[in-house]
Amino acid sequence: MSLRVYYGGTFDPVHAGHLSVACEVRDALGAQVFLVPAADPPHKDATHADAEARARMLDLAIAGEPGLKVDRRELHRDGPSYTVDTLRGLRAELGPEMPLVWMIGGDSLLQLNTWHRWRELFDLAHVLVVARPGSHLEPVAVAAAAPEIEAEIGPRRRPAESLNGAPAGGLAVFPLHRERPESSTELRRRMAAGEPWEAGVPPTVAEYIRRHGLYGVRGVTPASL
Repeated sequence: MSLRVYYGGTFDPVHAGHLSVACEVRDALGAQVFLVPAADPPHKDATHADAEARARMLDLAIAGEPGLKVDRRELHRDGPSYTVDTLRGLRAELGPEMPLVWMIGGDSLLQLNTWHRWRELFDLAHVLVVARPGSHLEPVAVAAAAPEIEAEIGPRRRPAESLNGAPAGGLAVFPLHRERPESSTELRRRMAAGEPWEAGVPPTVAEYIRRHGLYGVRGVTPASL
């Protein structure tokens, strides 16, 4: 069965780096990748575009990309968007045997023990850690920076290619082939400052932002994008 990878985030806005990561994981693992926009992430600042606008930009960004889908389940839930609750819902929906993967960034790995009921994540899914070039996520480095986390994940480490062999419980590091310069924070800063920003997002997303006047960009008459 095809591996199902869930890629959560605020996507505020979605940019070319997000899409590059999703496509690289899809192609390397033969996976379906579901982008999961968060409604109210408990450990990040407030979002800048509302949830439906962020989800709509994701729809536009992945149009025509095979194997990429948008999953809106967190937008339909009241309260904070805890990953463990999202995974419990997926397990109830897909059954106990389906291999599931939750994808996080390398920085998030070193803060995993601040996540709500973080150890339970491994009962429900594998965790795939996307490592930028130059990241130090080998066991010795993680143990030095976050010993509690390495104590939990050390016995769970395995190659990413093996995650389809079990429903849950593993942790794999996925090294990116090249650094991606895009950042949602930097894009928002550029928009607010009137600096060039369009190259960082897909053209359809840039048009949506302009039409709806998001992030301080001068809007035009809204159209049915």
